[in-house]
Amino acid sequence: MQTVYDWLTVGFFAGLVVLFLQRSMPDESSRDNPIHYAPPAIGCALANYLGNEGMDLLAIMVLVASAAYVAYFLKVGPWPGRA
Repeated sequence: MQTVYDWLTVGFFAGLVVLFLQRSMPDESSRDNPIHYAPPAIGCALANYLGNEGMDLLAIMVLVASAAYVAYFLKVGPWPGRA
């Protein structure tokens, strides 16, 4: 863990894991499909690679796109969404 991208992507991925584990509880009536978590997870890996290779703008764009995917498709955020 040497760069800021290492820390950002590991933190984002950890939040993604916590979200998945929270939503996969047995008392949850509607479970998420685990495949829906693959695009932002791959985005974390790609952003980390791009950031470590010095492509800062692309890395930030991939992180923002991953966060937007989570907010839109997984319905996470301060706006009304998941029931």
